[in-house]
Amino acid sequence: MSGNRRKAREFAVQGIYQWLLNRQPVADLVKQLREQDGFADMDEMMFLALLKGVVDGNEQLDRHLALYVDRNVAELSPVEHAILLLGAEELLHHPEVPYRVVLNEAVELAKTFGGTDGHKYVNGVMDKLAAAVRGGEVNKPRR
Repeated sequence: MSGNRRKAREFAVQGIYQWLLNRQPVADLVKQLREQDGFADMDEMMFLALLKGVVDGNEQLDRHLALYVDRNVAELSPVEHAILLLGAEELLHHPEVPYRVVLNEAVELAKTFGGTDGHKYVNGVMDKLAAAVRGGEVNKPRR
């Protein structure tokens, strides 16, 4: 199941990236992504929820991210921006996913799709956002 969810995040990042570049309708993005190898092997419901959540809520998500990035959100690389939007969507609207999973997945996506040290930047931003929006979970003592 976790592999299916990881693949869902990978496809969601690809869709978000494409959307950031050309603002295609979600249905068109999904149609294109369906043609890629591995699409059938992932959690499609999660993929659709994440992609639609980011596209529909991008302004709110960007406002949250703007508090923790060191430049204007529009100046972020599209890959890092897509990953940060995805992570913000999960942190804000998917409380069933533990924040540590969200952070780890965002870092892994940045290692896969991002620049050389992009994962460090993503980790720093996501850490701050998680502390702000899921403070109770973040500050909970580990057992």
